Amino acid sequence: MEDKHVTIYEVGPRDGLQNENAIIPTVDKVALIDCLSKTGLTKIEATSFVSPKWVPQMSDALEVMDAIQKSPSVDYAVLTPNLKGLESALKAKADEVAIFASASEGFSQKNINCSIGESLVRFKPVTKMALEAGLKLRGYVSCIVECPYDGAIEPQAVIEVASKLLELGCYEVSLGDTIGKASPQSIAHLLDVIIPNIEAIKLAGHFHDTNGDAIDNVDVALQYGLRTFDSAIGGLGGCPYAPGAKGNVSTIQLVEHLHNADWKTGLDLNALHDAQNLLQSWKLSEK
Repeated sequence: MEDKHVTIYEVGPRDGLQNENAIIPTVDKVALIDCLSKTGLTKIEATSFVSPKWVPQMSDALEVMDAIQKSPSVDYAVLTPNLKGLESALKAKADEVAIFASASEGFSQKNINCSIGESLVRFKPVTKMALEAGLKLRGYVSCIVECPYDGAIEPQAVIEVASKLLELGCYEVSLGDTIGKASPQSIAHLLDVIIPNIEAIKLAGHFHDTNGDAIDNVDVALQYGLRTFDSAIGGLGGCPYAPGAKGNVSTIQLVEHLHNADWKTGLDLNALHDAQNLLQSWKLSEK
């Protein structure tokens, strides 16, 4: 019998809010995460420990992590690009940390000011310390289909980076369509190449809805055996280093679609609507 459970990995509080120009008050971020904690989600990416110079929206990461009402059924994840970030994540008692690399050299240079190879070397001490501390470790690969700087990306480049992240100890690698240019056809082509090399169960899909293809891309990925997908409440998101990137696929839209197709998520749609209504009360700037 086919496994009909799909895990939704909520990235709105971090990947979603980081691209908002106006600084969101800490109390509002905490309220949103607390609301999301009541929906049945088991994974919430709460914040990131990055330089406030580069991502000022996340400068209150420690305060957010200290203030949220943690549910024992939720893993609260944070992004940690370096040892300093990891040390902060440990202080904040995060359950899970994430590292990120790109399949595109151009994006790697623009995003973290180093080559792909250099970024993976930098992650070695981070991953070692995280695993020794008993933290779960997740990886992201950016620009799996297309890059705003380098154009089309070959699937082999994605395999190489994803494999290195798994070797470093990541339990899962999220494949990111950073600028939302992926189509069902390009995702099928990518997964045709990747799945013979990496088990589908170790991969997640992270699709932005720039061209309205995110849900269709999820459907394709499901056919290839992926069972975890990143989404953001209210369709929040974009990437500050990817011009024109629209938001992540909306959590509610994705969950409704999955439920209509008889997939199980364990999520309470009414509670998700409560979280989305809270978000909408903030009157965030229109993209």
